[in-house]
Amino acid sequence: MPEQAVIDLEPLAPALRVLDDDHSKLIAAMQMAQQAYGYLPKRAMEEIAQHAGVGLAKVYGIATFYSFFKLEPVGIYEILLCQGTACHVNGADSIVTAIQQELGITVGQTTEDGVFTLTEVACLGCCSMAPCMMINGQTYGHLTPETTIRTLRELRAIANGGGLRVAVGEGSCGIAAGAGRVERVLRACMTATDSFSVHPVGCIGMCFLEPIVDVYDGDKLLHRFVKVQEKDAFDIVAALRTGNFKRVERLEITDEDAEFLNKQTRIALRHCGILNPTSLADYRAVGGFQQLDKVLHMSPDDVIEEVKKSGIGGRGGAGFPTWFKWRSARDAEGEEKYLICNADEGDPGAFMDRAVIEGDPFNLLEGMLIGAYAIGAHTGFVYIRAEYPLAVERLQAAIDQLHEAGYLGEHILGTDFSCDIRIMMGSGAFVCGEETALLASLEGNRGMPRLKPPFPAQSGYMGKPSNINNVETYANITWIIEHGGDAFAAIGTEGSKGTKVFAVSGKVKHGGLVEVPMGKTLHDVIFDIAGGMQEGHEFKAVQMGGPSGGCIPASMDDTLIDYAALGATGAIMGSGGMVVMDDDTCMVNTAKFFLNFTANESCGKCVPCRIGTKRMLEILTRLCEGKGEEGDIEKLEELSRAICDGAMCGLGQTAPNPVLTTIKYFRDEYEAHIRDCRCPAHECQDLITLTIDPDKCTGCDICARKCPVQCISGERKEPHVIDQDACIHCKQCYNLCHFGAITVE
Repeated sequence: MPEQAVIDLEPLAPALRVLDDDHSKLIAAMQMAQQAYGYLPKRAMEEIAQHAGVGLAKVYGIATFYSFFKLEPVGIYEILLCQGTACHVNGADSIVTAIQQELGITVGQTTEDGVFTLTEVACLGCCSMAPCMMINGQTYGHLTPETTIRTLRELRAIANGGGLRVAVGEGSCGIAAGAGRVERVLRACMTATDSFSVHPVGCIGMCFLEPIVDVYDGDKLLHRFVKVQEKDAFDIVAALRTGNFKRVERLEITDEDAEFLNKQTRIALRHCGILNPTSLADYRAVGGFQQLDKVLHMSPDDVIEEVKKSGIGGRGGAGFPTWFKWRSARDAEGEEKYLICNADEGDPGAFMDRAVIEGDPFNLLEGMLIGAYAIGAHTGFVYIRAEYPLAVERLQAAIDQLHEAGYLGEHILGTDFSCDIRIMMGSGAFVCGEETALLASLEGNRGMPRLKPPFPAQSGYMGKPSNINNVETYANITWIIEHGGDAFAAIGTEGSKGTKVFAVSGKVKHGGLVEVPMGKTLHDVIFDIAGGMQEGHEFKAVQMGGPSGGCIPASMDDTLIDYAALGATGAIMGSGGMVVMDDDTCMVNTAKFFLNFTANESCGKCVPCRIGTKRMLEILTRLCEGKGEEGDIEKLEELSRAICDGAMCGLGQTAPNPVLTTIKYFRDEYEAHIRDCRCPAHECQDLITLTIDPDKCTGCDICARKCPVQCISGERKEPHVIDQDACIHCKQCYNLCHFGAITVE
């Protein structure tokens, strides 16, 4: 038996607590001890034996029987190299050779610097990914000698301390801007002697600056490079090697742009854009799953009480108290219960849930596990839009890793709590964001809402008690458990606690993800954080809450961001879409856009929504075509009241909100469309005329060359003219003219 080692026994406490309840969990306790120390010290085995009331020989016998247990310290990284049949036939031998040549060790040995230990296992159960290996709980599949060596070099750079971590923002927005190509160049330039590692991360929220590359020394951010292109990646690598970053100063974020993040308070987004979303090790390094461990030694009632103290309301839009939903599901009759995450983010202008899942899936899953424990559920679902393939991919990868690490499945962390979480992809129906329609879809049916009661807490998935919260709600739970409900409640306003994430888009300078305390104003977000309006335009309105929300005018930008204040304007908080509009936006056309959306997305189950939204859309279409009639405004208001009062679900009940708020705050625009056949914002194509002023036209020819229907003619350096019969009023020429020669009337 190995010599006695002096160790700190405090990390052993959770393993001993497992034995307090059931001495038959000896192996589970030993597994937890090894997880705490990296191996099984003799001193720890003695404590376990004493606590279990068995001889040390039995514990030692178990430790030497199972190949999982290690009696000697292993490297910082233990490589479990799969020797399964699938890996063997797919070239595992070449992977063994590559590892041995790179590290200078054979199977069972540890490198001299204590960084790597190489171990072979019979099969990792990831045969479809062959050849594969697992390092500290993370699986690497479809290995080649090249990718294997690159992974080892990156891990060595991290272990050597002093090694810099290069994080490439690869949320959907970053990838669309070219971040994937930037990462490939950075990785391709790496050599064995480089002291930096490259990692993908999610979106940090500054979508207007993508692609973003951050350089960290430990937890300290040294450099943030923005709008990085492939050619810039070579200069970044050179700077990393020499320590001379002057050659890439052009890429450094400006102080003004940095204020976008500096003025936020990030809880749900705290890890997004910082951690590698596919690395369980990264998440655990910042305390991941410590809160689940803490909760599993609390009673479910105490967990719900902590959530109650926080005052958190559902972040899906209604703000209903989260604790009350959890309590209702827990108290509901029946042993079989379900926990559901609503990630069916279908609002135009909303992308908060996507960014959270892409950037921090482990935090979402830990929050869900805490919720499942609190309500007594053993099965969870994430109902997610099929339009979010990257989010689905990263979420599934996280679920797979949690199964391997023992955070999902049977007897989680050695306790009696068992839970599994599965993904269900939607099939393209906005109405499935409504919880009863979501349940119908989850059961394999058309997503048709039903009347409530019964509420899902009493009769949900398959008629069993179910709890439904959205992504952002669960993303706050671990922070609440770690810091306490009172700390969360201290943020925000009396009626709206904590922070709220918004997807800010539209005509602002700096679009992206913003998380602020409740109680900030619209002005704070639009001007102080998002930088205000784009050059040459004025703030006109902000659309809050998507198709279910409303438009708030610029004159009310001092409105507080909380449920009551926003509700008083006629808008709603919603899930967090915030679309900013300028003086070029027609509010009648905006209302038409949202009615077109809701009319198309209506499930058709109830008459007020199915027919009423179409009648409203017909009127709005006539207005935008210059065919409005006196009394149309009143008809719209009457139809709105009928739909709000008669529709079955939230989609129909809130569908008229964009119309009601635009009539309330911009009635003069409706009247101009009806009485003057004029669009004051010059947006409605049927109501505008484009002309060229011959005194200002220089004949530069750019308008003629760019016109999509070739309706502009004229000689070079001579005034041009527009064929009004052929013009489609797209305003392409107006936007391109540098001389102010084209007017819109």
